[in-house]
Amino acid sequence: MTETAAEKVNICEDERVDDTGFGQLRLIQKPEEFCYGVDAVILADFASKYVVSAAVRNGSDVAAVDLGTGTGIIPVILSHKTRWASLTGLEVQPGSYDRACRNAAMNNLEGRMNFINADVKDFGQTWGSELKGKVDVVTSNPPYTEGGGGLKSANSAKSIARHETTANLEDFIRCAAELLKNKGDFFMVHRPSRLVDICCLGRKYGLEPKDMCFVSPNAETAPNIILVHFVKGGGKQLKVLDPLYVYNMDDTYTDKLRECYR
Repeated sequence: MTETAAEKVNICEDERVDDTGFGQLRLIQKPEEFCYGVDAVILADFASKYVVSAAVRNGSDVAAVDLGTGTGIIPVILSHKTRWASLTGLEVQPGSYDRACRNAAMNNLEGRMNFINADVKDFGQTWGSELKGKVDVVTSNPPYTEGGGGLKSANSAKSIARHETTANLEDFIRCAAELLKNKGDFFMVHRPSRLVDICCLGRKYGLEPKDMCFVSPNAETAPNIILVHFVKGGGKQLKVLDPLYVYNMDDTYTDKLRECYR
């Protein structure tokens, strides 16, 4: 990133700028609200590798949308991993949306990246009508905890990021289905405990699960994350991929996790 790019944006006192590990790309974050984790990294890597169409996987004339983008980390990573020309992020929280816009400017990505400040559940009403049925790839790292469940954070921004306080799981899946072209790809990261809901809702909206990967902290612990790849209008055939372990037993990253940072 050039000094000129860095000078494009203001950094607030309660924010920090982190190296992402992807080339020279950096990210503005506000620690007291929410910072991205390894789930965003592995989702972006998953999406870059498992799209069905080779033309989409390798092409530049591709439109992708990230639902619940936060500060834009998944579009930022995808800008490094793909040649996709249009990377749009949707974010309901104004503060995170503002940081996402500044992240695009700071990394000189305004030509490829744009953000929308709106709620997933309002697709087709207040936003998105022009995108309906025109998107090649949708990604999402939605709130993991059902509305009314779990211990809510006293910080409202963290609560919205972690809990279904506005849109719920069905809203995210329905929105993805509405956005996608026929045979388009939808990639989601979530908790294994929601797997039945995820698959049932996918089929309800014409999204067929095609690939699934369970992610564990290490080889001796149960999976706590799941990656699911759907194809809109896809055939009924599901492939369970080899598990992904984040850490070796000495708490270093595994080789497979390190590959996600390439």
